[in-house]
Amino acid sequence: MSWEHSKMIDRFPVTLKINIAKRSPHTQVIKMKKHYSIFLLCAALIMACTTSPTGRRQLMLVSEDSAIAASKQAYVEMLKPYAQQGKIDNDPVLKDRVYRITGRLIAQAIKMRPETKGWDWSIKIIDDPETVNAWAMAGGKMALYTGLVKKIKPTDDELAQVLGHEIAHALAKHSAEKMSVTMASSIGVVAVGVAADRKGLALTGAALAAALAVQKPNSRAAESEADRIGIELAAKAGYDPRAAITLWQKMAKVGGKGPPEFLSTHPAPENREKTLAALAPRMMPYFEQKGDRPFYRL
Repeated sequence: MSWEHSKMIDRFPVTLKINIAKRSPHTQVIKMKKHYSIFLLCAALIMACTTSPTGRRQLMLVSEDSAIAASKQAYVEMLKPYAQQGKIDNDPVLKDRVYRITGRLIAQAIKMRPETKGWDWSIKIIDDPETVNAWAMAGGKMALYTGLVKKIKPTDDELAQVLGHEIAHALAKHSAEKMSVTMASSIGVVAVGVAADRKGLALTGAALAAALAVQKPNSRAAESEADRIGIELAAKAGYDPRAAITLWQKMAKVGGKGPPEFLSTHPAPENREKTLAALAPRMMPYFEQKGDRPFYRL
């Protein structure tokens, strides 16, 4: 604004000065940028919606490929402290048992989503007898704590339900979904994150986001979805679907004053047992099929 213009404005009434200021080109540009940013955000959120294997709508600001790349790095970092202490895969008998069950489940997962054959599937057994937990990351990176086996004492059928549930989280892209929800809650970085992801660039702090996604509870919808997919994977792999009911009964008993970590990070509806009881009969034909079950070698 020139000196002459500023002197002219000085002579105007205060209310008129305010109106002129509101209509200044600089203010209008800021306002337009703000509206445009909101428009871009809304458009990004709409475009980022996708569909899960069960038909559920998901928010996907982070692509599955980006989540898988981030999870690979996070997986190594999360296991490093245990590896340094010699607490990975210490029990050869338990390792053989877990690998055998997981291999049959992964074979069924690949049938469900053939593109996952290219994943670098992995499961590590963490020697921590006090932790009742298991988790999975994008791309089929999994971990099981010895505390779950020690305290729950699951049968093979029940352990297959735990591992099938975790594999289901990976199949249904729940890590990418949780990372996306976290990103969407930080409005200021959404547009940048979407742009970076669309161009295939590494997201800032993506490995950290992937690690946090493991600890962040899944939504009830995601947990129900993992139950539904997991019990089907287990049945098709030759494990009794009725074990899903007895597993969660055991989990509830182990909790004592508070739920085990596996349940605390897996919030479920109160009627979870009822839902699984309704699903089990529908899965029995898969379980009762004759013939050998395919196996994926880890």
